[in-house]
Amino acid sequence: MIILTGSEGFIGKKFLEKLSGKKVIEVEKRNSWHFRTFNQWQEVELILHQGAISDTTCTNLKAFNHFNVEFTEWLCEQAIRYQIPIKYASSASVYGHLNKENLINPLNYYAISKVISDYWVQDHMDEFKLIQGFRYFNVYGDGEEHKEDQASPVSKFTKQIKDTGALKLFEGSDKFLRDFVCVDDVVDIVLNNDKPSGIYDLGTSNPTSFQEVGELVAKKYNGTIEYIPFPKHLEGKYQEYTRAKKEWGDYKFTTVKEYLQV
Repeated sequence: MIILTGSEGFIGKKFLEKLSGKKVIEVEKRNSWHFRTFNQWQEVELILHQGAISDTTCTNLKAFNHFNVEFTEWLCEQAIRYQIPIKYASSASVYGHLNKENLINPLNYYAISKVISDYWVQDHMDEFKLIQGFRYFNVYGDGEEHKEDQASPVSKFTKQIKDTGALKLFEGSDKFLRDFVCVDDVVDIVLNNDKPSGIYDLGTSNPTSFQEVGELVAKKYNGTIEYIPFPKHLEGKYQEYTRAKKEWGDYKFTTVKEYLQV
């Protein structure tokens, strides 16, 4: 039996697909309180904790504390008590922006909630049978359309060109680089790696500029690109660079170009 939280989310759905044929207990926000009465822990072989409030613009501290912090700690306590391996989603947002050294520098409540959980895990690391935290970088792939404004640039650019035939890019988009990692690679690594307990970056370690992504999407869908001024209110607040530490050896990550098949 596998416990999967966030099974209805973009990444959670991909895990559910890969776990086809296994008995999976799905946990979402709406049933998380009731799940605390669950009493079949001896039958659980793995906990995959992918659920969270992930909206970086949300300012509801009570919700962040309940779902992202308290519920994560409670799951971890069960993993310790029953010695169940647990793999959970952290986030590269803990690093903030303008930060090529990957130092902890959270800029919003979502990122802060992830830092709190990571620190709790680090304090209790030796008590787990196995615990792995994954700081997901800019995850993209099929099935994220419902995320709307929280979707990856790959998804948003594709939608914009499909809808209008043209893509609006900020001037200077060649200077904004992100570590885009395909959701299928994320799921594969989380489920199949043999690393010990720890908190790991999960990205390709090869950032790609918004400019390049835009050009690839435009090429695939025969669209055009229009450049618009960078908004004044975003100056100094827009994440310019993300790059995961190289944690996964020679793993062959899917590039954005390969994903788009251009």
